[in-house]
Amino acid sequence: MPPSDTGRIAVIGGGPGGLYAAALLKRLRPGREITVWERNAPDDTFGFGVVLSDETLGGIEHADPVVYRALSDAFVRWDTIDVVHRGTTQTSGGHGFAALGRRTLLRILHERCASLGVRLRFGTEAPPAAELAAGHDLVIAADGVHSATREAHARHFRPTVTDHRNRYIWLAADFALDAFRFEIAETEYGVMQLHAYPFSRPSPDHHPSTRPFGPPREPGASTVIVEMREEVWRAAGLDTCDTARSAEHCAKVFADALGGRPLRSNRSSWLTFATVTNAHWSHGSTVLIGDAAHTAHFSIGSGTKLAVEDALALAACIEEQPDLPAALGAYEAERRPVVLSTQRAAAASLRWFEELPRYVDQPPRRFAFNLLTRSRRVTHDNLRLRDPGFTGAVEEEFGCPPGTPPMFTPLRLRGLALRNRVVVSPMDMYSAVDGVPGDLHLVHLGARALGGAGLVMTEMVCVSPDGRITPGCTGLWTDEQAEAWARITRFVHDAAPGAAIGLQLGHSGRKGSTRLMWEGIDQPLEDGNWPLSAASPLPYAHGVSQVPQELDRAGMDAVRDRFTEAARRAAHCGFDLLELHCAHGYLLSGFLSPLTNLRTDGYGGSLENRLRFPLEVFDAVRAAWPGDRPMTVRISATDWAQGGTSDEDALAVARAFAAHGADAIDVSTGQVVPGERPEYGRSYQTPYADRIRNALDVPVIAVGAISSWDDVNSLLLAGRADLCALARPHLYDPHWTLHAAAEQGYEGPGASWPLPYRAGSRIPPSGRTDAPKPRLTLD
Repeated sequence: MPPSDTGRIAVIGGGPGGLYAAALLKRLRPGREITVWERNAPDDTFGFGVVLSDETLGGIEHADPVVYRALSDAFVRWDTIDVVHRGTTQTSGGHGFAALGRRTLLRILHERCASLGVRLRFGTEAPPAAELAAGHDLVIAADGVHSATREAHARHFRPTVTDHRNRYIWLAADFALDAFRFEIAETEYGVMQLHAYPFSRPSPDHHPSTRPFGPPREPGASTVIVEMREEVWRAAGLDTCDTARSAEHCAKVFADALGGRPLRSNRSSWLTFATVTNAHWSHGSTVLIGDAAHTAHFSIGSGTKLAVEDALALAACIEEQPDLPAALGAYEAERRPVVLSTQRAAAASLRWFEELPRYVDQPPRRFAFNLLTRSRRVTHDNLRLRDPGFTGAVEEEFGCPPGTPPMFTPLRLRGLALRNRVVVSPMDMYSAVDGVPGDLHLVHLGARALGGAGLVMTEMVCVSPDGRITPGCTGLWTDEQAEAWARITRFVHDAAPGAAIGLQLGHSGRKGSTRLMWEGIDQPLEDGNWPLSAASPLPYAHGVSQVPQELDRAGMDAVRDRFTEAARRAAHCGFDLLELHCAHGYLLSGFLSPLTNLRTDGYGGSLENRLRFPLEVFDAVRAAWPGDRPMTVRISATDWAQGGTSDEDALAVARAFAAHGADAIDVSTGQVVPGERPEYGRSYQTPYADRIRNALDVPVIAVGAISSWDDVNSLLLAGRADLCALARPHLYDPHWTLHAAAEQGYEGPGASWPLPYRAGSRIPPSGRTDAPKPRLTLD
């Protein structure tokens, strides 16, 4: 049975989310008394068109066929996206959009609410939520991004509002575009971009390009959003323009897209986007939905979609749960993961447009593919299904041999030819004895080489006993260790021809002398500790970790020499590539980060000084390492902590190592300070690799929650990475790369099955799975 305490419901805000929640709740229980307060008049609305996904429409169809039919009659549908840049138009089809005017959407919802008996109080400011809660069983706060309800109860909801750097304005054109159009304008002031799509149909006999004369016809309409960086907006003088002059300026910049037609506004103003999050979505009997609870950037068209889906979930949870607290808890539990996923995608899209100038020199098709896949929700695989012609042209421009997925396209670094772009990321096994790798290391690295990866990386191999992280870490300071490593490289080269094996060389710094990971990560040894050294005498965890000794010049010379000795041994062991570990708070990383380097000599202070010792080590190792073999550097491109490595710092560090001869930059993040706050999510570290690659034109290795071959193909084809390193997927499946080839139907030199394994190269048949049931179905 539904909860008995939702007989009287107040809705603050008459936008799509609030109206749809009211209609659903009234339809579910006609006896409810529901009132919607909207401070504007019925026809007052901001913005122009609204885009809804097929997924959202499916939910509406099951929950309220009346609303669905009305929406379907009003929708403009199209399936193509045009990307216009530097005089070329790249068109991609098969996307499936549906849009209608916001005013039309509101009218449909007004009529539905009125027909069900919902009271609509227009032109009336809602009483405060606390006052409404005293006389109502449920208060739904749908009062938008500037929610007064949220602010009035901020101590409980705990909102965070993050403003972003780009300026944008909502405008409209009085004709219907025939595709979703992105257009880039490189003006004298900087880069400006247009996002535009149709939201109302032209009359049947309207032909704007072929009927220049005769009586006027209904031309339809399109939403036009113009966006640019703050500095471009100011340089163009738009900060001093009123709405009319802003519309005129934008119409001139994008005259080709508009066919010379004007743009109009609806009390439009230049805005900066604000991302809203809340620690809690409900407080007593008051609940937030839509933009009051969360926002997601308009470039993925999600605001109205999220609000409508919130309304669906809230109504369903109230129907399903035994009381209101349980219903509101279930609503938030259901919606929060979905919203967070959308917000991550929106953040990636938002950042892409903020960094747009970095991509404008990409080849036309790659640029278009990069734009289409910017949020990581559209990927190489589903673009190939939607528009194989477009995707095939992008692959050809990338250099894929015929029938070869991007991940199996070869890459050369100096004298090393990699058969594919997959790297087995370094993974500490914590299983060595006195630094000597054993059978587990042979099986771990050998299995993954047999599994098809182009490059298999060792764990961080330490250059000295006091440079170990734990007693179980491997090393390369003795001949015995070198012989054990040579055994592993021989196996890889003999058993998995075509696979390369690389050595990651490092020193633990202040993060050493700790227990094995599964015994207490970063916790000091209970006994047998060895002395630590670092850039500055700062313990990793205050009150827990050992205080390291600050390296003096003699100490730095000794460490540098340890690195070069290990590099010479690595060359004799037969490693194909060497990586210098300058990330994750270990010794060299400790010199680079301003949070861990507090020195006052020539090796501290400015970034130039902080770089000096890591570059000295790099130069010494490069000189000891064979000239035809590549060398890479792993860096932490952010510390995920205030006052740490900035984006500009990361670019400067990558630039410096590249100038000294690094063949690629392995771009990781964090693990520098214990108080870090990473923004976890799918491929969450790849934007940092993307930034370095496209700002510096330096080859990069992307890491960080890359979990699928589709992600790998997408990152490579968009020009965000040259190699992709994966760790956990290779722990789950040592043959991940070969299985990726089989799943894509690829057979070729980029993924050769070892002869003893060839019988397993076909995908085994799988069982049947059924689609999930609709979220809310009402007869």
